[in-house]
Amino acid sequence: MAAQTQPSKTMELPFRWATLDGRVQVELGVNDDPEALGCAEFALGFPYCRARIEPEAVGYRDALGWVQMVDANFLPGGFHVDTFEPLGPVSHPFAFYGFSPTLFDAPHSEGDDLDFLAHTFLCGLGGELLERREVRAVLGFSWGFSKRGGPVESFGPDLLSEDDWNGHLDYLRDRHGEWAFAPGFHQDPLRP
Repeated sequence: MAAQTQPSKTMELPFRWATLDGRVQVELGVNDDPEALGCAEFALGFPYCRARIEPEAVGYRDALGWVQMVDANFLPGGFHVDTFEPLGPVSHPFAFYGFSPTLFDAPHSEGDDLDFLAHTFLCGLGGELLERREVRAVLGFSWGFSKRGGPVESFGPDLLSEDDWNGHLDYLRDRHGEWAFAPGFHQDPLRP
């Protein structure tokens, strides 16, 4: 990737899940090489977000996912679940899920008046291993961009609160009725 014209913004978020301590390294940068990021050329200058989990997972207890809620004026309907579009419709709310999954997003659209806001939550599953259908948020951050005819202005990452997660629960429960969504942030599901 070519040298960035603007420095990346970073944030480190500590968390505890399944009795293990970890951290999320969030990087918000400028897409100065769309081809390298797999984007169309007009994505030049738009932000990208990468969130990595450390240390890397060692087993099922470290399976986590990213639920990302997006509100953009070029997408209808206010906040909605943002999934990985190449996979098509999915039956779960996760953009990415796995063992220490990395979140990556590089939104871009053509036009001069654009607004994009993401509420991004690291989540785990509650309950027994083969019966887990409860999503538990661990932490969250927001990020996004605005474009008004000139260059794209990105903002974030900024820490989100439990209230931000709770504000999305009605939509998530309506959209994914086969899943339960616990209110608040959960730092260690193996303790009562």
